[in-house]
This record gives sequence, structure tokens and C-alpha cells, in this order.
Amino acid sequence: MTTAADTTLLRGQLHRELRRRSLPTQADEDDVERLLLAFEELTSNGLRHGAPPVSVSVSQGNSGWLIAVSDGATERTPTPAVDRDPAHGGLGPYLVARLSAAYGWCTGTGRKEVWACVRTAAAA
Repeated sequence: MTTAADTTLLRGQLHRELRRRSLPTQADEDDVERLLLAFEELTSNGLRHGAPPVSVSVSQGNSGWLIAVSDGATERTPTPAVDRDPAHGGLGPYLVARLSAAYGWCTGTGRKEVWACVRTAAAA
């Protein structure tokens, strides 16, 4: 993944794939929309603030999904904006926190990974 257009393309592919396969137990369209929004936020932040190569994976479990985005910028940690005009960005971490049951990041072997666990409303 190298451009913002890739984020849009991958979001569309993920949405189509979710429609083809069976969803987690009791998942509904609102759950899918939360997943897609968190996916788009994490991937766009990886491109904007990370270093190539940026990669993404989405794993499905019985109660939701795990999104993991990795990049090569281990020295750039995800930091929420504090005392900044929202028009200038920096709200991604807050949005991901609202959309997910858990989120975080870690570094290792020259990569940084930012992840979020998006649960279905029924599982939350």
C-alpha cells in the first residue's frame, strides 16, 4: 500500500469480501461500517505518518475483527492530538478508540504495528 487511493481501493475490496463470506455471529451492517471506518482510519494514518512499506491485515473471529497495520517508522508513535484545531487532524486515535473494543501499537524487528479489535455490537 503506497497511496491514499490504495486505502480507498482496499476498503472497497474488504467491503465486497465481507459481503461474500459469513460474518461473525450476530454482526449487522452497523458493525461492518464501524470496521470499515476503523480500517480506513488506521490505513490512512499508516500512509500519512508511517514509512514504507505499509501493510494491512484483517482477521475475523466469532465476535468481530482484528485490524493490524504495520509500517517501517518505529520512531513515530501514534499520538492523539492535544489542544489542536480539529481541522488540522490528529483525531484518528480518538476515533479508533471509539470504534474499537481495544487498540494499541507495538514495535519490533524494524516495524511498527498499530492494531484495533472491532467487536460486533452484540458481543460488546
